[in-house]
Amino acid sequence: MRLLPAGAAAILIELPTDDDVLAWVAGLERHRLPAVTDLVPAETTILVGFDPARASAAVIAEWIRATQPIGTGSMHSDQVELDVRYDGEDLPDVAAALGISVADVVRAHTEVAWTVAFSGFAPGFAYLRPPDGRLAVARRDSPRPRIPAGSVALAAGYSGIYPRSSPGGWQLIGHTGAVLWDANRWDDDGRSPALLRPGMQVRFRVADPVIGSAGG
Repeated sequence: MRLLPAGAAAILIELPTDDDVLAWVAGLERHRLPAVTDLVPAETTILVGFDPARASAAVIAEWIRATQPIGTGSMHSDQVELDVRYDGEDLPDVAAALGISVADVVRAHTEVAWTVAFSGFAPGFAYLRPPDGRLAVARRDSPRPRIPAGSVALAAGYSGIYPRSSPGGWQLIGHTGAVLWDANRWDDDGRSPALLRPGMQVRFRVADPVIGSAGG
């Protein structure tokens, strides 16, 4: 673990892997200091924001070093299930790149629980990590200027859902009607309008059995 100053009111924690990030965020959340205003995980970092009027950077750094990483189950034990219509433009190309059928892509996407590793890119966009690498595909060579909200996609070993219409270069495999970001939605902690938060588990369900069972 490496700690770096990030302005006068934040410390950046650098860690080796996204597994380490999830474990440390879980520990920091459990033992969160009142002076800590934000915990923002990324792929291999955690940004810890704090109120300098309530604690110094040295105190926050000491707290970080003294905190033990824990399992992610205590962060968000809820498992979110999302219905997906597997009709994405890139689904046939993804199947061809992986050397499997379209039906195999759908099965691989739906038969495992995905973990929310971190959020970024846009409010409500969660980077979902699978337990295996069966669906690891590269980004598109040419990003699209507009991807519809709710589009379910794959890239760089992750799956993600576009919370709003935006440009993007991920491989589109389907779409969902789930609302990923709602400014009027707050969880029990009163902190997040995001449907998906780091540490949560996500399972995808086929919304259209015909498409889900199609050949490739």
